[in-house]
Amino acid sequence: MKNYYVYILASQRNGTLYIGVTSDLIKRVQQHQSNIADGFTKKYNIHTLVYYEQTEDISAALAREKALKKWNRDWKLKLIERDNPNWKDLYFDIIQ
Repeated sequence: MKNYYVYILASQRNGTLYIGVTSDLIKRVQQHQSNIADGFTKKYNIHTLVYYEQTEDISAALAREKALKKWNRDWKLKLIERDNPNWKDLYFDIIQ
């Protein structure tokens, strides 16, 4: 089975947020951190992986991404802080 990830990147604690979905979380975060493509994450220096969820269902991942994007900012911050209260960069955990 293939895994899919819904993830949130931040520019800093309580900073600008970006929500995305991917099947290769390590590669995708590396792309964001390397500023490979011009876009939102490059423009606002959004490189810290602060939250992610994993599923084997692409439809569920896409639906979750869409739902999270509609959430108000306070809900998103509470979601991050529930699992990652120190806003640690989770990228270093997933590459090990």
